[in-house]
Amino acid sequence: MNLVVNGDAETGPGGSAEPVGSVTGWVIKQGAPALVGYALGGGYPTAADPGPAQRGSRFFSGGNSPRTALVQDISLPAAGASGRAAVDAGLVRYAVGAWLGGYATQEDGVRLSVEFRDAKGTPVALSVLGPVTAAERGSRTGLVERTASAAVPPGARTARLLLVFTRSGGGTSNDGYADAISLSLTATGVRK
Repeated sequence: MNLVVNGDAETGPGGSAEPVGSVTGWVIKQGAPALVGYALGGGYPTAADPGPAQRGSRFFSGGNSPRTALVQDISLPAAGASGRAAVDAGLVRYAVGAWLGGYATQEDGVRLSVEFRDAKGTPVALSVLGPVTAAERGSRTGLVERTASAAVPPGARTARLLLVFTRSGGGTSNDGYADAISLSLTATGVRK
């Protein structure tokens, strides 16, 4: 089960290249993100460009800010097969994934990090995906899948997702793009 709320940019305001003042499930920490429709065109990724096979109608963009940052804090399950006792016994793995990309030969990009924290809020592990370079996209507009997985560190109680879009060149658009963001837990039953 995906623990991320609105990891696909489908919920709330948006649909154009215009920045939005709020993003369902996320806190805007910096900048002005846009939730752009795949049907918009005009150089933005379309359904015909590389990206998730099961994509919705929208994706995240850095909007028009040089740097845009979105945060989502997720409480890990307290009980069950992937609950606290299993986490503390080293019996739970996580998988984090996202489709990350940009525009043509530009190096604007986006990075997704997941930081696991203990009950006091102290970071206990970090995983970072991206950014995807223009070369990794074949110098074309689109999104590329990035994933990571590992054991959830014992003592972890929350996960903080940080999505950071960075404009690297000129222009007014921050052409870092993201879609299909996910975080899931799996009970392994085997200490890793």
